Amino acid sequence: MGWNSKQNGEFLTLAVSQFEAFVTTDRNLSFQHNLKRFNIAVIVLTAPTNRLSDLRPTIPALLKALPLVKKCEVRRN
Repeated sequence: MGWNSKQNGEFLTLAVSQFEAFVTTDRNLSFQHNLKRFNIAVIVLTAPTNRLSDLRPTIPALLKALPLVKKCEVRRN
């Protein structure tokens, strides 16, 4: 999508127009940005590392949360 050089705030701005939810591993995102001003749901995956092997166990909870999370809401999995 050409978003490689974007920062989180830019990601959120771009994502609002194309997605219903923003999934991230950045635990500090809600402290760095006022997420309520972005009209998008945010789900923060919590794992020991960002390695795929550590993120895989979070997928079932993510799949349950996606249909329930509302715009401007932040959930941590």
